[in-house]
Amino acid sequence: MSDRDPLRQRLGAGLAALRLELPAAAVERLLDYVELLQRWNATYNLSAVRAPVDMVTRHLLDSLAVAPYVRGATLADLGTGAGLPGIPLAIAAPERAVTLVDSNGKKTRFLRAAVRELHLANVSVAEARVESMRGRFDCITARAFATLADMLAWGGHLLAPGGLWLALKGRHPQDEIDALPPGFSVEAVVPLAVPGLEAERHVVIIRSSGADGPDPQERVARP
Repeated sequence: MSDRDPLRQRLGAGLAALRLELPAAAVERLLDYVELLQRWNATYNLSAVRAPVDMVTRHLLDSLAVAPYVRGATLADLGTGAGLPGIPLAIAAPERAVTLVDSNGKKTRFLRAAVRELHLANVSVAEARVESMRGRFDCITARAFATLADMLAWGGHLLAPGGLWLALKGRHPQDEIDALPPGFSVEAVVPLAVPGLEAERHVVIIRSSGADGPDPQERVARP
């Protein structure tokens, strides 16, 4: 048995539980990402998760649990950190153009290395603060880096008309939903069952309620 076999088995079982079918090459590329993250983590401290088998659950499967809700040809992953959930989602759907956004230079160095070494032709990296980004995306993911109100204030201008914002949260964030800023509406809050993970997970699915989304000139500056 190779060192990768336990990881492959856990990933395969998790994908089956999520009812996601990926080509064998995509599975191996996901495991390549875990190995790369483990190597860089020793120096760059990109993740508190250290064991590769735990990375499969807490990073790969936790990210891929939202895959059925991603829509459109373009995706921006805001505050992506080590590329989560953006890189697993990009590997799972290579036809979708994915932009990884983070302002931390240490993290974006890792992301650029991952794009090169994993040959992720559909992925680009933007070292920028969310509020300074430009462009429009069919889908946006954001993994609990701020409250819903702050996320939308800083990055709501990036959501294309008719697009979906997928906010990944732990517990059901009713207080944050109640404080949602004007111009957005919650379409659904869906509990996510991540194989092997006991913690609560939810995705809050948000749409812009205006034809063109919020005016980026009116967004709130980050303190």
